[in-house]
Amino acid sequence: MLDIRADLGECPVWCPREQSLYWIDIYAGRLNRFDPSTGTNSFWQLPEPIGSFALCETGGALVALKSGLHRLDFGSGGLTPFAAPEADLPGNRLNDGRCDRQGRFWVGSMADPVDFERPHGSLYRADPGGGCTRMVEGLYVANGLAFSPDGRTLYHSDSFREVRTVWAWDLDPDDGVISNRRVFVDTHGMPGRPDGAAVDADGCYWMSAIDGWELVRFTPAGVVDRRIALPIAKPTMMAFGGPRLETLYITSIRPPGPCLDQPQAGSLFAVEAGVPGLPEPLFRA
Repeated sequence: MLDIRADLGECPVWCPREQSLYWIDIYAGRLNRFDPSTGTNSFWQLPEPIGSFALCETGGALVALKSGLHRLDFGSGGLTPFAAPEADLPGNRLNDGRCDRQGRFWVGSMADPVDFERPHGSLYRADPGGGCTRMVEGLYVANGLAFSPDGRTLYHSDSFREVRTVWAWDLDPDDGVISNRRVFVDTHGMPGRPDGAAVDADGCYWMSAIDGWELVRFTPAGVVDRRIALPIAKPTMMAFGGPRLETLYITSIRPPGPCLDQPQAGSLFAVEAGVPGLPEPLFRA
């Protein structure tokens, strides 16, 4: 565990080449790099909130900031604009995102703060050659992105308390078109709502159950087959890491106040998954 007490830890991504974990603290505007072998954590300070990111094949990262997508040079810390899909929505920010098996970056958005009356968020696909396409509209808090092992199913969720649903789509790996939207999991009646997610080597979908104090594993048929209890109420996302991709690294939120019932809230946790995950694809640009 990294006892760092982030306000809003999110988006852990394991780098097999470095055997290190990258993760973010959204409102602090920090992209972190944690080395489990030494226990050290370093970071790049960004000028805006960061909702997610992807490591790039050519080095550096594609970062989803409030103003849009930018290329981050790890050496200089410099930013190069890539796309601004919601330049006309200053009340929105980009949120959860990750690459599909073909190296396209999918990222969702949300109003911040959330507008309880109507949804302002969307889901976008950023292509390596440039361009950012709106793929889904009508979301409150776009979240839960993950892809099946064969790359032909896209999962995403809406964490908003009245929606709390995970959907599955058919994904054409060649052109990135999605179709056949259906409910994968409706979490009404469950302890927590869907936040960040990952898919393991068996094709099972792991959900961070925010406000539920747990991780939940669903089979490809959407059936709960495992739960992992956590010492924090608000796990936000997980990543499979370690030499065999069998360790789950979990980010979390630290609520305001003393947190007497969860003093480690906001920290980075590691638990053994009992099943290997999948390597995280790089952005192909």
